[in-house]
Amino acid sequence: MKLSGRDANAFFSNPDTRRAGILIYGADAMRVAIKRQDLIATLIGPNGDEEMRLARLSGPELRRDGAALLDAVKAVGFFPGQRAVLVEDAADGQLDAISSALGEWHEGDAMIVVTAGMLKASSKLRKLFESHKNALCAAIYDDPPSRAEIESELKRAGLNEIDRNAMTDLEALGRALDPGDFRQTLEKIALYKIGDPSPLTSEEIAQLAPATIEAAVDDLLQSVAEGRVREIGPLIQKLDGQGEAPVFLVISATRHFRALHSAACDPKGPSSGIARQRPPIFGPRRDRMIRQAQEWGRDKLETALAQLVDTDLELRSGGQTAPQMALVERLFIRLSMLKSARR
Repeated sequence: MKLSGRDANAFFSNPDTRRAGILIYGADAMRVAIKRQDLIATLIGPNGDEEMRLARLSGPELRRDGAALLDAVKAVGFFPGQRAVLVEDAADGQLDAISSALGEWHEGDAMIVVTAGMLKASSKLRKLFESHKNALCAAIYDDPPSRAEIESELKRAGLNEIDRNAMTDLEALGRALDPGDFRQTLEKIALYKIGDPSPLTSEEIAQLAPATIEAAVDDLLQSVAEGRVREIGPLIQKLDGQGEAPVFLVISATRHFRALHSAACDPKGPSSGIARQRPPIFGPRRDRMIRQAQEWGRDKLETALAQLVDTDLELRSGGQTAPQMALVERLFIRLSMLKSARR
């Protein structure tokens, strides 16, 4: 039987042990591994591996010894509880062994969990599970985690109180990060909130999310975008002392102002435009950038972007002799003053 995405997630969180087996396949090995890990953890419990209620076989190993799978399915363990047999990296070459094990399976035997890479519709292994009366087939696509999946992960980690804006930020983070990195971030958030009954907030997510830009550079960009001219010189000197390249500062500023321009041009408003940014923008920084996009407006942002491009080209020019960091400081001061200039 072929499972839809929602039905597959329901089975992973509450598996029916009367099923003989399930095939989990997809192009992203990490996403397949995470789903397989969740299923087996729920199926055999936290001590199942220690109690030898999980047998592992690889595709090549099963090809050499076709009877190994059936033997593992029928084996009687020393400890009570549900058993499982995991077959990793399977392909059509293991079809006979897997088909035989499914045919000989009876209630009380170990569940067969098979993982594979991306399988075509013509795959014999895929057709076997899709057409079997007591086996399941789940395709794992490269879609970001849904809101329900994120909530399930948070509840599993013991987090039940989540601010609405924080959940929106987590959805954006799930779209930006790889599955493994996103799960690690959720685990870090759960550890951070141990013993704290207050709802998870956007500010906390911003602190715990993987950093996408150096804090000092971000401070400089915020000062430029908010028209705080007096702060620019000292921040430039600090970054120069840390060895930051002038070209990197201009590239970072260009990225920042492009995000503001995209937000200012969004038909649904700056808030919607900022929400579309990748990587996602969180918490107080998101609110500041929404306000900046509103205050600058499209025309001024286009002027700022033109000046940034001109300075970038000047810095990369072979005939340029002026101190590069001085050029960047002059540019940022001009941009800061442009914000308060009349339209």
